[in-house]
Amino acid sequence: MVWGGISMEGRTDIYCVRNGALTVIRYRDEILEPIVRPYAGAVGPGFLLMHDNARPHVARVCRQYLEDEGIETIEWPSRSPDLNPIEHLGHYVSVH
Repeated sequence: MVWGGISMEGRTDIYCVRNGALTVIRYRDEILEPIVRPYAGAVGPGFLLMHDNARPHVARVCRQYLEDEGIETIEWPSRSPDLNPIEHLGHYVSVH
């Protein structure tokens, strides 16, 4: 699995999830803490995190971490990858 973030302000580094499933603990420790938190700080007060309703994203541990860090999220309808711009990039990468 590959994780990445894009915004009008730029992009994050690409992160390859290796060695097993992406659990909520791994999501927090390998993506939110080292990538999302600094990026949110660089973007500033208007930063909103858009992630889907995958289990690691909606788990209490993740929600609490984001709340503690002051990172706001966008409410997201379930089963709506077509609304997420980065999903189109993922399709492009998988085809090429």
